[in-house]
Amino acid sequence: MSDGYRGGAVLAEVVRSGFAESVHRGSVVVLDAGGAPVAVRGDGRGPVFPRSSNKPLQSVGMLRAGLRLDDDADLALTCASHWGEDVHVTRVERLLERHGFAGADLHCPPDLPAGPAVRDEALRAGQAPTRTRMNCSGKHTGMLLTCRAAGWPTDGYWEPAHPLQRTLRATAEELTGEPVAAVGVDGCGAPVFAFSLTGMAQAFLRLVHAAPGSFERQVADAMRAHPRLIAGTGALDTVIMTDVPGLLAKGGAEGFAAVAVPGAGAVAMKIDDGNMRAIPVVLRAALGALGVAWTPPPSPVLGGGHIVGELSSTW
Repeated sequence: MSDGYRGGAVLAEVVRSGFAESVHRGSVVVLDAGGAPVAVRGDGRGPVFPRSSNKPLQSVGMLRAGLRLDDDADLALTCASHWGEDVHVTRVERLLERHGFAGADLHCPPDLPAGPAVRDEALRAGQAPTRTRMNCSGKHTGMLLTCRAAGWPTDGYWEPAHPLQRTLRATAEELTGEPVAAVGVDGCGAPVFAFSLTGMAQAFLRLVHAAPGSFERQVADAMRAHPRLIAGTGALDTVIMTDVPGLLAKGGAEGFAAVAVPGAGAVAMKIDDGNMRAIPVVLRAALGALGVAWTPPPSPVLGGGHIVGELSSTW
């Protein structure tokens, strides 16, 4: 997953009884509103796979290729790593149906909901995994609809050589200001592009600072208008975009996160061990460096059902 990324500093630690028990290492880049570095911890230039944090950039590419959606909530869904709640699945299925597709046309694998509560409910009800409940089904739906709009074949739309993926790659390169360092296969089966943390922070700044009505701004505005569709009830992206007006956020698997606040700046981070629990506390500190106040949900460490410590940022 690293492709030249050198890893980095201690960003968070678990404290029990006043002693640091374990640590999370990683890297974080903080840019001001003009794109200049405010702070860098660890490796800000080595390429990493942002995983689903690439989705907003890919959605800009879909619009450039001709995708047009009547409802900005559907555009938000193309950027989502949704938790498989009914509000997500129903919208995906209706969007597919309106354009003559079905869940079976999606290349993403069948899955159970990603949200803990809705996943437990599905298991209790004996529900089988489906493609539309997979957390990337909104992105794959957008890819299918883009192919239809552009007159491209839908067969193999996930292949790196397909004209759709070439367009999405070129768009992501333009927004990050970097060439793709590596192309991998994401968990959903679509290509994932590697960039540096600095490049990803620059891309998110471009989204929130883009001119009103531009494709970049359409994506940013749709995501911020529909935070629940981006993730789900209680999920970090949903919570922080609800808590901080104007903030754009998109996390990625294996400990990646990118956020931007218009007029303030942007943050991109990677936790080396892929554990997502360090992200909120580090993000709070990084946003604080930009003068943006946000208090994440509590992060207690439990032992025997009791709180015995907490996770805190070292920066």
